[in-house]
Amino acid sequence: MIPLFISFDFVDFIDIFLVALLLYEVYKLIRGTAGMNVFLGIIAFYVVWLIVRALHMEMLTRILGQFISIGGLALVILFQTEIRRFLTMVGNRYLHSQGRKRLSKFLNINQEDIPIESITEISDAIFTMSASKTGALIVVAKTKEPVLSQLQTGELIESRISSALLQNIFYKNTPLHDGAVIIVGRKILAAKCVLPMSKTTDLPMGFGMRHRSAMGMCEETDTLVLVVSEQTGDVSYFLQGEHFKVQSREELEAVIKQRQGNQ
Repeated sequence: MIPLFISFDFVDFIDIFLVALLLYEVYKLIRGTAGMNVFLGIIAFYVVWLIVRALHMEMLTRILGQFISIGGLALVILFQTEIRRFLTMVGNRYLHSQGRKRLSKFLNINQEDIPIESITEISDAIFTMSASKTGALIVVAKTKEPVLSQLQTGELIESRISSALLQNIFYKNTPLHDGAVIIVGRKILAAKCVLPMSKTTDLPMGFGMRHRSAMGMCEETDTLVLVVSEQTGDVSYFLQGEHFKVQSREELEAVIKQRQGNQ
């Protein structure tokens, strides 16, 4: 006998809710990227497979099923950047700063907080360069692991964080000004580093190469990236695939402190 009603309990509700949440987060990650069209194509392909299976079209179901059976590997290859961003977002959103510290300690990952005085030096350099419209691109990380490949593209410095040194690096006529400075913990590790370019297609029209590099870096790694626009002098920071304008030194210092877990 065919049941008149489909059973639906609280577990089914949780299941549907979690699937909807997962799809929404995936949509946010790939929105505005070339991967969006691929994602829509996969959804359409899956819907067609469900229809032909429901209609008992055995031959077509088997053919489409073969493609779906290898779909997991294909998705990992096609969306490796988006998957990395998603996992980074999960770690940042659902693990507070103390939780991340405990987990890093358990995994034997050495994290370094930036001292308060170094944060002040960074803020002073950023807004001094903003006043003179000197373009700047600074990556702030707590460990070397996310920035190892970028460090290999630049000039190693390993110096104490100094406002004067940062300004000198980004001065237009110096050989190190073109590229990014990478700060890990309490040291400037390297300058003139090459960052990955963002593939996002819906960035604001006023974004130049520095902004696109900053977006690409924060999409692929768990780092904070600071940018000073050479055209307008505007100060922005990029984090977890999003960008925000900064209006004051105090606001910038608060962002770095919160990111570093000093608050």
